[in-house]
Amino acid sequence: MHRLAIFLFSLLLPCLPARALDRVTIAANWLAEAEHGGFYQAVADGTYAKYGLDVTILPGGPQKNNRLLLAAGKIDFYMGDNLIGAFSAVHEHIPIVTVAAMFQKDPLVFMAHPGVGLDRFEDLPKAKAYVGLATLTTVWPWLEKTFGFSRAKVAPYNFNSAPFIADKASIQQGYVTSEPFAIAREGGFAPNVFLLADHGYETYATTIETRRDLIEKNADLVQRFVDASIIGWRNYLHGDSGAANAAIKARNPDIDDAQLAFSIAQMKAFGIVESGDAERLGIGAMDRGRIERFYQTMAASGVVPAGLDLAPGFDYRFANRGVGLKEMGPKN
Repeated sequence: MHRLAIFLFSLLLPCLPARALDRVTIAANWLAEAEHGGFYQAVADGTYAKYGLDVTILPGGPQKNNRLLLAAGKIDFYMGDNLIGAFSAVHEHIPIVTVAAMFQKDPLVFMAHPGVGLDRFEDLPKAKAYVGLATLTTVWPWLEKTFGFSRAKVAPYNFNSAPFIADKASIQQGYVTSEPFAIAREGGFAPNVFLLADHGYETYATTIETRRDLIEKNADLVQRFVDASIIGWRNYLHGDSGAANAAIKARNPDIDDAQLAFSIAQMKAFGIVESGDAERLGIGAMDRGRIERFYQTMAASGVVPAGLDLAPGFDYRFANRGVGLKEMGPKN
């Protein structure tokens, strides 16, 4: 009878409804771009579905503050810009928790014209600097304190590189994955590129943030989302990224294949995703000591309040598990 019951149940299996996927939304910190590619990859190649997730990616933009949607409970996850937002959430007692860091290095750079006396990082403080407001309030105080940059030399950067291209004695902020390509295309020259992460700016970037109540109610969902996102990033960098890039271009018509290819190449060349602890613990790795050290640096620069207990803002259970290191095979 036991074998007969098993046989009859097996006949019924095709008729049973498939388990519904958990529907979640992650909001981006900017327009669709290669810097979000791993998340789009996990949607496009079925990785999220394999982990039982039906994921919607909500793009950001210059007039959006998608992070507020997370705090308000309207979305489930958010792509954090860097750790400074997480520190601010702790200070303001907002129950947002960082659970993984897709970028081991912040892609933030300064660019300079070559051959005009701005070929070393030490030369940059003397130059006029085109800087965005967010950078001015977060990174700039650290640059002033550590390297002698001056606010008197700052000019506003509004995502238009024409003033920098025209002024050879100036520098401009950007992302290593984006603006150098635009400068080469529009200005006809390859700028000097200085990645701030290589000069002591230790923040993680493109973090995964969620709410404390979601962790408490459904830690398994958070774990599945983190794991699948890690696999998505590994596939995006070392597999076929065509479908993900098609989805990015559909969301952001201003981006093209050449820009996407440049961005992927730069992420690999500079170790934006895979460097440091990520090489040992997997993409998304977070180190408590590094986060504390960066916090102390930012507090000493006056960017964030001193004396914060960072514990409520970070949960290290979901990353650092070696996901993607073995099962994905060798890198291409």
